[in-house]
Amino acid sequence: MRIGVVTFPGSCDDRDARAAVASMGGDPVALWHGDGDLRGVDAVVLPGGFSYGDYLRCGAIARFSPVMGAVAGFARDGGPVLGICNGFQVLCEAGLLPGALLRNAGLRFVCREVEVTVESTASAWTSACPPGTSLTIPVKHGEGRYVHDDPAALAAAGQVVFRYAPGHNPNGSLADIAGVRNPAGNVVGLMPHPEHAVDPLLGPTGGRGLFESVLTARV
Repeated sequence: MRIGVVTFPGSCDDRDARAAVASMGGDPVALWHGDGDLRGVDAVVLPGGFSYGDYLRCGAIARFSPVMGAVAGFARDGGPVLGICNGFQVLCEAGLLPGALLRNAGLRFVCREVEVTVESTASAWTSACPPGTSLTIPVKHGEGRYVHDDPAALAAAGQVVFRYAPGHNPNGSLADIAGVRNPAGNVVGLMPHPEHAVDPLLGPTGGRGLFESVLTARV
């Protein structure tokens, strides 16, 4: 399975995402922000980083990159798309996911491991994860506080995919929401970094389930 990883100016986790894809048995494909062609990939990852220096708002400029037109079309056709950290911000800015990401409640950059609970398996990126599974995955962000005008309705619609476990909310996100999906379930965004949690020699392996899910779903 060919999984494309987009590089924007300021991306810093694109190599890690490609390495994670390869370690899980996928075929990573480097995609450039200035190109409008996804090169026939089967899934797309928007990685973490500081696209365009996070000017205006995080993800606000990257949302207009030529590649995002192709990503939007791919998503409309049911293609699996995962936004990690800055990638999550880009997807929200592009209107492909609901809500927005604001400055952390503590106004500090946070970098640590957190526990998240899988709230929904009805997505391309969590279908192989048992409901209620607790995953240890690192976070590293300064603007990861998720907000939505009606988080209860979002949860009732099954669009909350991940929540921070009690005591693990690092940013003040409403209702402890760590990740959400679109109504169809093919587009998912989350602030924790699953690409940094696949190799047991380097730390926790809570991110493996996301990659296993998309790889299994397309086999």
